[in-house]
Amino acid sequence: HLRESGGRLVQAGESLRLSCVDSGYSFSDYAMGWFRQAPGKEREFVAVISWTGASTQYADSVQGRFTISRVDATNTVFLDMTSLKPEDTAVYYCAGGIRPAQLRPTMEYDFGSWGQGTQVTVSS
Repeated sequence: HLRESGGRLVQAGESLRLSCVDSGYSFSDYAMGWFRQAPGKEREFVAVISWTGASTQYADSVQGRFTISRVDATNTVFLDMTSLKPEDTAVYYCAGGIRPAQLRPTMEYDFGSWGQGTQVTVSS
């Protein structure tokens, strides 16, 4: 079970940290990802971190502004977002890999567990 938190209304240019806590399985064995869905759009990949934490990958739209990290001791994955833009407005979802030891999955079908989402709104 994944639960996100940290979403809120911010001004353009501000920073925000999202958190996701997993209570359901062997967190440290699985890659973790963040996706987002804006109003009227399909859900899209944002970032992923490998099961070891040594490898990350980002969508082009967030590269250099967002950072994904994990703390296995607390079963938590973070998404640090800086220089936020209005187009970053979306519901952000945390996702856990569908099988152990994935490197950097980026497709929705690579993930087997999902949180309920947290709303991030960036005003201009």
